[in-house]
Amino acid sequence: METHWDDLRVFLAVAREESLSAAGRRLNFDPATVGRRVARLESTHETTLFIKSPTGYALTDVGQRLMSHAVRVEQSLLDASEEMIGQTSGLTGQIRIGAPDGSANYLLPQVCANIAADNPDLEIQIVALPRVFSLSRREADMVVAVSPPTAGRLTVQKITDYKLHLAAHRRYLRQHSPIKKLEDLKNHNIIGYVQDMIFDKELDYLNEIGVRKINLSSNSVSVQINCVRAEGGLGIVHDFAIPFMRGVRKILPNEVNLTRSFYLVRHADDRRHEKMNRFSEALCEGMRHEVARLEALS
Repeated sequence: METHWDDLRVFLAVAREESLSAAGRRLNFDPATVGRRVARLESTHETTLFIKSPTGYALTDVGQRLMSHAVRVEQSLLDASEEMIGQTSGLTGQIRIGAPDGSANYLLPQVCANIAADNPDLEIQIVALPRVFSLSRREADMVVAVSPPTAGRLTVQKITDYKLHLAAHRRYLRQHSPIKKLEDLKNHNIIGYVQDMIFDKELDYLNEIGVRKINLSSNSVSVQINCVRAEGGLGIVHDFAIPFMRGVRKILPNEVNLTRSFYLVRHADDRRHEKMNRFSEALCEGMRHEVARLEALS
């Protein structure tokens, strides 16, 4: 039972985009052609690879297993192509990084700009979303996470620790009652996450310090930071973001002093790929340096 790479390429596009039309745009095919290729692949394997519904195409269990094999084939072809080109001095191709929007906005731009400057033939994509990414569906090639995953065929590498503090704009503090202890927070506007949209327990900062009432909330760190900058109240802020926030300073730094960690999560199969290893090393080193540099300025 022979499966051609062209059919696997179509299969991967549908699995990642979850629709025939989106997969067609990605491949420059019309949706009908994509549908015929999927049907041919299912007929070849005498099985159902997708569950079709009004919301899109979802992989069956068999489809999930095929995707694991297809991703390995895809990566092997990419590696072979780069090796044949002979560009061993610099990284080439495309790498997509998924990251929570705090690190995506305040750390990765400078880090990735430096890597891109050293590798002009490399395209780096930063996808900032306040949720967990699916590596199995190749939503990203690697993910910066705030807690290590416990399931899946993944490799996890700790990148660095980072600190967070309670912070507010100086003008807000001048216009409101003094804050000398945690109990004083009840007299102030609090900025934080939408509670039912916290996608990782490590982000539940306010609950950790005993704050229950939130006046302004968002699922986005960047929105929370802009609320603090707009003098909307007090919020838990990454130390590495404070240098970007003119007029914002830490509050009760001894009482509220949180430490979290960033982890780099990759496909287990990527350990064999020199390109991914070299990029991961540069990314981790760059993030460690940038966190240290910005925290020293906060």
